[in-house]
Amino acid sequence: MARSKFSASVMAAILAGLVLTGCDRGGGSGERQNLDRFTAEEIYKRGEFELENSRKPEDAVFYFSEVERLYPYSEWAKRALIMQAYSNHRAQNYEEARGAAQRFIDTYPGDEDAAYAQYLLALSYYDQIDEVGRDQGLTFQALQSLRSVIEQYPDSEYARSAILKFDLAFDHLAAKEMEIGRYYLKRGHYAASINRFRVVVEEFQTTTQTPEALLRLVEAYLALGLTDEAQTAGAILGYNFQSSPFYQDAYGQLRGRGLAPEARGDNWLTNVYRQMIQGRWL
Repeated sequence: MARSKFSASVMAAILAGLVLTGCDRGGGSGERQNLDRFTAEEIYKRGEFELENSRKPEDAVFYFSEVERLYPYSEWAKRALIMQAYSNHRAQNYEEARGAAQRFIDTYPGDEDAAYAQYLLALSYYDQIDEVGRDQGLTFQALQSLRSVIEQYPDSEYARSAILKFDLAFDHLAAKEMEIGRYYLKRGHYAASINRFRVVVEEFQTTTQTPEALLRLVEAYLALGLTDEAQTAGAILGYNFQSSPFYQDAYGQLRGRGLAPEARGDNWLTNVYRQMIQGRWL
């Protein structure tokens, strides 16, 4: 987020005053009495200085929160609130960042920075998405918040980034299903693995996980002797991802059984195949 530059005279005044107050950022009455002597602009710009020069963004959060406390409902308080969200996010204090961003949205819903506040709120979830093997609750929350940016502020500069991050988070959920499906497949729990791969094909079909999910369906159905389903999964894979190494693998497994990748029977995969041929899938 761009921060304004200010003159050497203003900086000198800020440093001469706020640095010499002896503030310990502990919130004591002496500290507050010292800050009471300064204008909202001076305290705000001190926060900017800390954000620019300190290794601890928490130092900036202190000054921005003091602007809000000492000068509520002022223009500087509004600016300070969005900067609290930004500084907390930089400090990886994600819950605090969400709180400040949500307060901004609730208090100033029509402000030009409301889109940025919503984007920061989404990032506070998105940046906590961890390895595929961890709980995916934060991923769902990130998707919901990113969708809000895309739908509520489609013309904002943040919508494009939100779309990219939404796709990555969506792929992350599909990867979780794949991880569990592979776990079951390796242990011979074919029905359980099929359920996971089916979720990817039906609910996450636009993600990068779909080609492998179709290959694993071929493997699982072949292991169960369900050749119609295996051949249909191979046909879908070949129709959409013929150049993929996953298709080459699936094709080899089918040919090794004397089978071909083609739609056969009447099952959930043949329904997917028909939808795909009619252009309503993928």
